[in-house]
Amino acid sequence: MKRILITGAASGIGLATARHFHDNGWRVGLTDVNDTALAELAATLNDSWYRRLDVTDSIACQHACRDFAEDGCIDVLFNCAGILRMGPFESISAEQHRQIIDINVTGLINMSLAAHPFLQESRAAAVINMSSASALYGVPHFASYSASKFAVRSLTEALNIEWGRQGIRVVDIMPPFVKTPMVEQASFRPPILDRMGVNLSADDVVAKVWQAANEKVPVHNPVGLSFKLLKLLDKALPSGSTRLLLQFLSRD
Repeated sequence: MKRILITGAASGIGLATARHFHDNGWRVGLTDVNDTALAELAATLNDSWYRRLDVTDSIACQHACRDFAEDGCIDVLFNCAGILRMGPFESISAEQHRQIIDINVTGLINMSLAAHPFLQESRAAAVINMSSASALYGVPHFASYSASKFAVRSLTEALNIEWGRQGIRVVDIMPPFVKTPMVEQASFRPPILDRMGVNLSADDVVAKVWQAANEKVPVHNPVGLSFKLLKLLDKALPSGSTRLLLQFLSRD
């Protein structure tokens, strides 16, 4: 039975991913800081493994990966844990900016390092990182979040080459806005969100994660027609066009 370890599994994309892989015969490892929601999810997924985990704690990440692997392997690591703060840059506290980087970037590094020896034991290992459309160009009102996803993008590109030589595929998933609690319950709603719309569901992203886990896919995997078009425009139009488009979409 193949094994996938998921961070941020208690809600949104992580939760939908856990259910889909479990329903398709995988053993799922569930981690999240929300232990109550995590236990409730695990109770609905027979034979699942779960643990409360703060991905910024490197030692806890090592223990979680070792215990889930059970002297065996981890076939897929899905780095899905992340947080989002939307708003004018100066309205977000220094502590909140730091948390975005710590969880979205340092947490991914911690988990990738911790899982590495167990990924090496798999015959078809993969690391799937949750990036974002905001890794294409810095998005107003998403400054630190965009920066964190640029970091995820570059880490993915580097490890795709480094770990690819070891037989470990490393790729990322790049959706625009997704209908998840993280987006829908935000206290600030930026203009770009209303103009572009929130047209993707968690299941739309899960379909791409499933493909990445089971097939050879490109390093970067955009989700949704709108972002695919934006990527094409970014390549086809003169330099600076993406900036002008985002300036227009984010206007008050």
